[in-house]
Amino acid sequence: MLYQNSIGGILVSFFAATMLVFAFDNSNLASFKYAWWAVMVVVIIIRFIDSTWWRIKQKGQEYDGRRAILRFITGTFATAIMWCVYCLGVYSTADTVELASTIIIVAAMAGGAASVLAAHKKTAMAYSFILLVPFSIALLLSNDDYRQVLGVLGISFGLVMSISAKKAAEFTSQAIRLKNENALLVQHMEAQVEKRTRKIYELSNLDPLTGLFNRTAFLNHLKSTLNTCIEKHQPMALLFIDLDGFKKINDTIGHDAGDQILTQTALRLKEHCEDQQLLCRWGGDEFLIALPNTQQSAAVAQAKTLIDFISEAYLFDNAQLSLGATIGISLYPQHADNELKLIQLADMAMYHQKKRAISTSGVFSKELGSMLTREQFLKDGLARALENKELSLCFQPIMASDNSEICAFEALLRWKKDEEHISPVEFIPIAEQHGLIRKIGTWVLNRSCIVAASWPKPIAVSVNVSVSQLQADDFINIVEEALLASGLKPTLLHLEITESVFSFDKDIMIDRIKILQSRGIKVSIDDFGTEYSSLSVMQDLAVNTVKIDRSFISRLDSSGLAIVKAVINIAHAFDYLVVAEGVETKEQAIALQKLGVHFSQGFYFSKPIIEQDVVSFIKKPCLKLAQQSASITS
Repeated sequence: MLYQNSIGGILVSFFAATMLVFAFDNSNLASFKYAWWAVMVVVIIIRFIDSTWWRIKQKGQEYDGRRAILRFITGTFATAIMWCVYCLGVYSTADTVELASTIIIVAAMAGGAASVLAAHKKTAMAYSFILLVPFSIALLLSNDDYRQVLGVLGISFGLVMSISAKKAAEFTSQAIRLKNENALLVQHMEAQVEKRTRKIYELSNLDPLTGLFNRTAFLNHLKSTLNTCIEKHQPMALLFIDLDGFKKINDTIGHDAGDQILTQTALRLKEHCEDQQLLCRWGGDEFLIALPNTQQSAAVAQAKTLIDFISEAYLFDNAQLSLGATIGISLYPQHADNELKLIQLADMAMYHQKKRAISTSGVFSKELGSMLTREQFLKDGLARALENKELSLCFQPIMASDNSEICAFEALLRWKKDEEHISPVEFIPIAEQHGLIRKIGTWVLNRSCIVAASWPKPIAVSVNVSVSQLQADDFINIVEEALLASGLKPTLLHLEITESVFSFDKDIMIDRIKILQSRGIKVSIDDFGTEYSSLSVMQDLAVNTVKIDRSFISRLDSSGLAIVKAVINIAHAFDYLVVAEGVETKEQAIALQKLGVHFSQGFYFSKPIIEQDVVSFIKKPCLKLAQQSASITS
């Protein structure tokens, strides 16, 4: 502030000095005045150079403030002393007009200094004192009344100016202090605003756990990057990453371990992603990476690298945890030119690859898209199939091998949608996978019991039961309610289960089978020998019937014969009944009867019969069995 006001004061001093020296003709003081003026000009030039140097070189830069103030004060005092010398040098010989003009000019300069030098209190007060007090004292000591009056006025004005300078300096000092405090306050507020802005940005753009971009921010960057690739005619790959085995770790060890794995995975992905804006945590244990200007081969190689890196051991509480990653890949322009569609297709590719081979990568294709679209169509249709009355039952007879008796019918589910007959091989796995099988299975069980109860003579009905149905805590109650509602005797209900149920919790499954059997319900193992280690649980199963899978029956004249014999011998040892599935020829039927199979089922006897035709089939004798018995006898 001192330097900012200095040039004006310097110029005032120059013009005032020039006017006093050259305006009054005083031959007695001419040499003194000229010499004084020359010295004053030198002082003014030095001060002007110093002030100009500060404005050009040092203003706005860091510099030694104490030395700058000292330079300024030195120049100010030099000017004040020069004025004091002038006043003391001319007061004795100057006339009344010159003295009055001098004291007026000096008083004016003292008054101006009170505000110009207000930034430094001592300098402002001393400047006014040096300019007026010595000159005024000299005038008071004069014998001339007029000079004495001027001296009194000068001393009085000098004291008033010193006091004014003091107050002005204090006011200026307080103003500067308040300004600095306000500047610090504004700076603090700006820092807080910046901190809050950064926090808001993090909350709206970053995943709080991993620090990666969230969906919203990633989609914005992905859209911009994709548009750039479109403009430049460059390819792009999108990787959809899903961790394998994460849920098990999260559920068994705890969420702290899960969070640490996600955090460590994010750090590993950052190391392999050049642009952090194109990496995000999509949700749960899913991550996305966009690779601009990347062809399919490079994307597949990058995916393999990421899988290997993610699959390295994770540390948690001094223990090593292992998991993998499955990656789906979609490409621009081959698959889509929209960021949301690319993500959807990469997700579909990952989902499909996870079913085929976990911890590998797969690229989306049109064939895969058609398959997944079909699967989604079937899933959506199954969810409404019961309400739309699209499901129905067929019944395939199970025949006794030694006579013409029908011992049971197996209930087979059929689905007709929009005039299309959809195979159970296609829709049953989808129902199981998407949690629809329990609802559908309950309907099949209830409907089968109602139909069987309406037959003209007591014939058992065999109903397939899925793993998820048997796992349900209320399954026993569902079975009992179906029997109660239909009026079917429990002994006429056979439940068919697959060996895979024993791969979950064998003890629980066996206990439930025993409960069902205690009610009089019969239990069969379907497709025996094709899944879970059959022989290891044979002694604990306590089932009533074993059904030999059709794959062995079809190879009865080759490798299947040995397996069929082995199954029959084991079943007989445990006193189980044996049913052969997929009997399609007379030769197979005769051979199976000779081997000791109790019951046969297959197209040789009958294809599945619609519900309305079962009664007529029951009333009609089976000639094939009669012919078969005659052939064996002969």
